[in-house]
Amino acid sequence: MQHDEVIWQVIRHNHCSFMAKITTGNFCRNPYNITGVCNRSSCPLANSRYATIRDHDGVFYLYMKTIERAHKPNELWERVKLPRNYEKALEIIDKHLMYWPKFLVHKDKTRLTKMTQMRIRMRKLALKTREKIMTTPRKEIKRESRREKKAETAAELDKSIEKELLERLNGGLYGDIHNILPKHFNKILDENELHAVSEDEEYEEEPEIEYVQGYDDLEEEDDIEDFGGFAIDESLKNNGDASEDEEEMDSVDGKRVKRRSESAHQKMEEDERRKSKKKAKVLVEVEREDASERQRATF
Repeated sequence: MQHDEVIWQVIRHNHCSFMAKITTGNFCRNPYNITGVCNRSSCPLANSRYATIRDHDGVFYLYMKTIERAHKPNELWERVKLPRNYEKALEIIDKHLMYWPKFLVHKDKTRLTKMTQMRIRMRKLALKTREKIMTTPRKEIKRESRREKKAETAAELDKSIEKELLERLNGGLYGDIHNILPKHFNKILDENELHAVSEDEEYEEEPEIEYVQGYDDLEEEDDIEDFGGFAIDESLKNNGDASEDEEEMDSVDGKRVKRRSESAHQKMEEDERRKSKKKAKVLVEVEREDASERQRATF
């Protein structure tokens, strides 16, 4: 048989593990306490008939304890889930605590209102964007910077060693007796192929940019000069036709005209010979450069 008064006297005057004594008063740490104050009416241990409200992950439950289940500690508390609607939750509290003490009913309702207000404020704060203060771990930053420096030095050392070994291998220092890993061998082959392709592209692009334009300029100059010579010849012919009558009258002027025409023809022939020599020299130089570039690519 449970005696509430005896339990309260022992808890109040001897010892209670849930009691917290402060200068402002005595408080209770028991999670089932409805007010948080250590007194006779609010103590969940010294009252065989007790009711409170608790929160489990945003869901409110009404907990009730009766003296009929005092001999079953595992079934001591009965709980009822309360809806999220405040008015419906109050109706359920009135329904289950119809014949209970008014003090417990009033305290349960006030606890429900405070908990719903707290839940509304939590939602509003969660929706707001607030600044979050983050600490800078200086030790971790220094450690990561040291590791990065070590990794960079190691990578540079590996590259320098690999470069020196490849230079020795290409120079024939190791001869034919050497073992190369397939990975490095394929890498060397790929690099050589890329180098050869780049040289071929340069070889194909150079004549189009450098030499073709030069040939076009020379051909245009030749055409202009030929056109000029043709004009001179026609003018000379016209002058000769017009001066046939004058030659009979003045032989000296006729001789001068003939000499001028002969000297013009000689100049035209000399210019054509010089141009043909220049074209031959340019073609020879182009062929030599192409042969040298082919030899470099094959080497």
